[in-house]
Amino acid sequence: MFIDTHAHLFYPNFDGELDEVISRAKQDGVDYILVPATDLKTAKQVIELTKKYEMIYGAVGIHPHDTKDWDSSLISEIENLAKHKKIAAIGEIGLDYYYDFSPKEKQIEAFKAQIELALKLDLPVIIHNRDSNEDMMEIIRSYCGSGLKGQFHCFNGSLQDAMELVGMNFMISFTGNITFKKADSLRKILQHIPPENLLLETDSPFMTPVPHRGKRNEPAYVKLVAEKIAELHKLRIEDVARITSFNAFKIFGIGSKPNTAFTYKLGNSLYINVTNRCNAHCVFCKRKENPVLRGYNLGMERSEEPSADVYIKEIGDPKKYNEIVFCGYGEPTIRWDIVKDISKYVKANGGKTRLNTNGHGNIINKKDITPEMRGLIDVVSISLNTFDPKQYSEIVGLDTSYYDEMIDFAKKSKPFVDKVVMTIVSIDEVDIEHARKITEEEIGAEFRIRPYFGND
Repeated sequence: MFIDTHAHLFYPNFDGELDEVISRAKQDGVDYILVPATDLKTAKQVIELTKKYEMIYGAVGIHPHDTKDWDSSLISEIENLAKHKKIAAIGEIGLDYYYDFSPKEKQIEAFKAQIELALKLDLPVIIHNRDSNEDMMEIIRSYCGSGLKGQFHCFNGSLQDAMELVGMNFMISFTGNITFKKADSLRKILQHIPPENLLLETDSPFMTPVPHRGKRNEPAYVKLVAEKIAELHKLRIEDVARITSFNAFKIFGIGSKPNTAFTYKLGNSLYINVTNRCNAHCVFCKRKENPVLRGYNLGMERSEEPSADVYIKEIGDPKKYNEIVFCGYGEPTIRWDIVKDISKYVKANGGKTRLNTNGHGNIINKKDITPEMRGLIDVVSISLNTFDPKQYSEIVGLDTSYYDEMIDFAKKSKPFVDKVVMTIVSIDEVDIEHARKITEEEIGAEFRIRPYFGND
């Protein structure tokens, strides 16, 4: 269920107890543990741990505290250690200006050299950063576009830095310190980071979460970190586990990619993954390169698209959910007959329905499908994207006539459903207030802004 991506299990305070520590981790739902080394000696210990315990993976590298004697010959030794089959990253590496254990110049030299090694081996990096934000961000920016990927562990930088790192597709993780009484600033940063960029970690044996603070930390306590993330992001703990486990698979290759989800739960609504096919090619859509949402794998070939009966079986009692939402990474009206069959079942059994669409259903089906929504679809949510036909064309990758079609679809839907909603993705290039005015005054629909990192 959980993956602890940072636990130093080679520390002496685990001696003689590691079997019990591993057992407790398993009992509390930990599937895998990633153990980062801090120097060459601990790198060898990490490799031995990966051999002894099936659930343990490792990382090799030189921690900034241990770079005072750095020289370039160490790179070949790290490279040889990194060839072990269960070494998933170069780390723990980085900068630490809080303590004066190693000169800054040596830290920077070692950090850059190990980044270059990670790029050579196509491995992610695990980064330590303490009181070194300015130099750290300058170095990371210099590798933008290089393919560098990695995790900023035990994050303690600024919100601005965090969002910049998210923009560069880095993963960020927090330790048990987010449970501390005086960690409000960290918790506020955490709330702004999309779950798709979060990993779980304990940093064992350090950073023990409440209520065990003051004792040795261990991987079993990663559940407490997950609970705090769930609370702050208003998610279920199983959502956090699923999302962060997929994130760990994506960056470290630990675990496995989840099977295709035909239905998926967000909040108390059940979403129907109808198809990955779409007639549009929106600039912000990830359906081709990474059709994963909140840890659910929505990727699906046409030959894999299930019948209505498969969806109906997974829905069960539709009254369990606030609504049944037709929404995947494709355009649901491409399979309009399937949508209608599922909707008939949902409505016959007391459920509510919502259709999330690009508004091209009439063109796709070569007929006006809006009268067929009567009694089947309660809410139609249409991606307006922008009020400007030219800009709309650029966003969706279709000619400007599709803008008029989308507006026409919205107007035609109104007599046959309870509510029409027009949505905008919050990107800087779109005049949101103008779009709101068009929606409310011209169409007479409800207006909603979808955050770029939103979930539906």
